[in-house]
Amino acid sequence: MQHKIIETEDVVIRFAGDSGDGMQLTGTLFADASALYGNEISTFPDYPAEIRAPQGTVSGVSGFQVHIGSVKINTPGDFCDVLVAMNPAALKANVKWAKPTATIIVDADTFDEKGIQRAGYATQDPIAELNIQDRNLILAPITTLTKESLKDSGLDNKSILRCKNMFTLGMCFFIFNKSLDYTYEYLEKKFKKKPNLIAPNKKVLFDGYNYASNIHAIADTYLVEPAKQEKGTYRNINGNQATAWGLLAASEKSGLPLFCGSYPITPATAILEELAIYKNLGAKTVQAEDEIAGICTAIGAAYAGNLAVTTTSGPGLSLKSEALGLAQITELPLVIVDVQRSGPSTGIPTKTEQTDLNQALYGRNGECPIAVIASHSPSHCFDAAFYAAKYAVEHMMPVILLSEGFLGNGSEPWKIPSMKDYPEIIPPVIKSSEGAFQPYQRDPETFARKWALPGTAGLEHRVGGLEKNTAGVISSDPQNHEKMCAERAEKVSRLANYIPDIQVIGEESGEVLVVGWGGTFGHLFTAVSTLQAEGKSVSLAHFDFINPLPKNSAEVFSKFKKIIVCELNSGQFADYLRAKLPQFKYEQLNKVQGQPFIVKEVIDAVNNIL
Repeated sequence: MQHKIIETEDVVIRFAGDSGDGMQLTGTLFADASALYGNEISTFPDYPAEIRAPQGTVSGVSGFQVHIGSVKINTPGDFCDVLVAMNPAALKANVKWAKPTATIIVDADTFDEKGIQRAGYATQDPIAELNIQDRNLILAPITTLTKESLKDSGLDNKSILRCKNMFTLGMCFFIFNKSLDYTYEYLEKKFKKKPNLIAPNKKVLFDGYNYASNIHAIADTYLVEPAKQEKGTYRNINGNQATAWGLLAASEKSGLPLFCGSYPITPATAILEELAIYKNLGAKTVQAEDEIAGICTAIGAAYAGNLAVTTTSGPGLSLKSEALGLAQITELPLVIVDVQRSGPSTGIPTKTEQTDLNQALYGRNGECPIAVIASHSPSHCFDAAFYAAKYAVEHMMPVILLSEGFLGNGSEPWKIPSMKDYPEIIPPVIKSSEGAFQPYQRDPETFARKWALPGTAGLEHRVGGLEKNTAGVISSDPQNHEKMCAERAEKVSRLANYIPDIQVIGEESGEVLVVGWGGTFGHLFTAVSTLQAEGKSVSLAHFDFINPLPKNSAEVFSKFKKIIVCELNSGQFADYLRAKLPQFKYEQLNKVQGQPFIVKEVIDAVNNIL
């Protein structure tokens, strides 16, 4: 049969199955092959919250969505053009994300009475029950075909069944005219120490490709041409990896050894794991016994002259709160990375939200302001981490970097930068002092104190959690306490002199200004671009710097008739803006579902106030 190749600007594919079906790997390999071909990509891994839910149930479904394009891609896509569902539960959980025109590929072998019952269907006909009879359904016996493909491989039945995802990946490679070569190379590296697995995986991948090319259900295939990009070297990177590399870059620029003391917690653990790889770059990592130990080891490392980091998610940030106060009152440089997840308490560990903002801003006892920065995309995590470290070191204070599960696990192409384009980081280390050393004597511009490393002759001093005066002497004097609290707050405020102004995307004045922060950027940018293309007076201001706010924030807001703040919480940034800039009225779009915005949600909200 002759297939017609249809060129398309972008396409969204969603892979879904049991947590043991390898959907994360399948999606990653499809995304990597697309990136190597030159497509723009954005990915969204959607993990089940349960560690090992009962097989075949909706609660155990794992998903991976990838959006590829020949144009700039800013989101993983709202709804998919192709849905791969490896069992009835995956179909039930994910069919709502499929477009009405979507192609749906299912493993027909799993749609038996037992599988349908486990997935919680009311009838024995899932297709009719879900009302998807009119979709382009490809009911492929993937389990049977995988067994047939590998019947002479020498693998046991369990190992053969684990190859179903490769058969499915081969089908998708055919549908989208992707080469198998990258995945062949991956398999050779992956199973270098188990060479008996290389040939079977290659074979089942090819057989899936060949099967798709021969069935009449696939009338057309699709081609997404490479995107036009700036010249340079690109790689696919996720947010947690980019964060780790940004910290390593800051270590290099500052000349300080990197120390990370952390306790593993979803979805931040990968930062600690990534840093642990780079002992050759001077990185030191400690997997502490708990969150408190993690931050306290980092504070100790900062006192000793290291670029100190601790990583966590929301529940861990709450445990670190007392030690955060210690880092602030001792005025030691420390980067605290919070990869936010659904809360409160344990919440939904694998789902994304922006609900830790209030905790980052206010979650300490006493007068304890801390600088807060947010990353807005997986690749931007590199820059956000670099500058969080720069400001922490040069201003001698803790800085909280807010990331999100959506960013930490999601990936996109990243143009590898030249470090000569990044500014130097100059630690305010003092080697000697005229007269008695005063550890809390301040730089008149930044209000930062000097960093006297332990063991430096003549600079012996005391820091700690008890209030001190400028000379470092413990003091309970009321006026001194108020003075020191004011000076520590002023130091954070003066960071506004060093951060960039907020930039407006679109016209600098108009009807509606969409305001966001953090990982909502891609969805807000796409929505605003769509509205602008319709001729509507809408612009976007996206905040990477939250405390302090950019100095021109009020000026920007004053040029628009209406402001709508969009965030994945109940309105924390909107309330913060009301406190900081009360002269403006703020509309809100909020979502607390553990999921990113859908672009249409933003468009509808803006249209409602236009």
